[in-house]
Amino acid sequence: MTEEISTNSYLSVAMTTMEVDNIDTTGGKGMTSLYLFDAEFYFELAVLFIGIVGIGGNTLVLYALVVSKQHKKHVLIVNQNALDLVSCIFLVLLYLLRLCNLYLSGVLGHWLCIIILSEYLVWCGTNGSIINLAIVTIDRYLKVVHPIWSRKYLRTWVVYCAVSFAWISSIIYNAVVVFFTSEVKRDGECYGYIVFKEKWHRKLYAIWYVLSFYFIILAIFIFCYGRILAAIRRQANVMAAHSGPGSISAQAQSNQIQSNVIKTMVLVSVFYAVAWLPSIIYYLLMTFSIELHFVDARYYVCMFIAFSYSSANPFIYATKFDAVRKVLIAMIPCMKSPIQPANEPEVVQSVPTSNRQFQ
Repeated sequence: MTEEISTNSYLSVAMTTMEVDNIDTTGGKGMTSLYLFDAEFYFELAVLFIGIVGIGGNTLVLYALVVSKQHKKHVLIVNQNALDLVSCIFLVLLYLLRLCNLYLSGVLGHWLCIIILSEYLVWCGTNGSIINLAIVTIDRYLKVVHPIWSRKYLRTWVVYCAVSFAWISSIIYNAVVVFFTSEVKRDGECYGYIVFKEKWHRKLYAIWYVLSFYFIILAIFIFCYGRILAAIRRQANVMAAHSGPGSISAQAQSNQIQSNVIKTMVLVSVFYAVAWLPSIIYYLLMTFSIELHFVDARYYVCMFIAFSYSSANPFIYATKFDAVRKVLIAMIPCMKSPIQPANEPEVVQSVPTSNRQFQ
């Protein structure tokens, strides 16, 4: 089998403690290699940190959505947080195992490579999150631009089918790819998503992936939210011209709630486009014969930026959704209103009426 990647050329970065000990530090190249290893180590820690932040943030927002009883109203947004949470959990697990410098061998090593160290579980959550984000965008588009059609056809079972599709399609897609493009080499290292029989296979796959999970997603964002903003302005003009004061107030409140959700999802979509752009560029450069690889400080920087998207999403929801924000604020001890102890009633009774009015 002729592999498209020259593993001897750029996958020779020091990956184990033994390899680091054998680096010749007497010359300039040895010092550079040692420096690169140190840089990779610290950037791995940075990715690990952003994963932990994502776990905490997504868990808190999911809790707030359930407590505020918003999880039934915003099923797709709950699913978005759940997918981001899953990807962050497996991201932390992945980088903890990488820091252990495991030597893989045998059947156990093979399956550990395929399932975890190849980043399969991470990409199941990540690609599912991207698919779900596109579904949320289309859902908002149909509800705003085609409200009659959406009320007729977008039943609860349709929403849950869309949720299931985001999970199942991502799991199956990544399973097919990882089984054909990942393996353990003789050096005991796992090479995930990079082992292709022919060079053009890898290039074709890279082009398809970037188009499917980045540019087509961006096209959906631009089309749907552009039409949504136009429809909202048109509806506002019509209501202002034909409605009385009472109906305008009610309609304005409804539009405000809907507008907050749309603004939130627009912000999430823009953040996705910006955060994942470095990774997309890095992947394309690596695919088309530039001396880059997945074990590199520059790759870890791209991963850190990309997964800052999954980690920051919950904070966007927390600031934009009033119900979520209220629950999270109530969890902060210093933000809770003090309660007068029940065993000291005489303190309350001793306060004059004139002073009590100012408390």
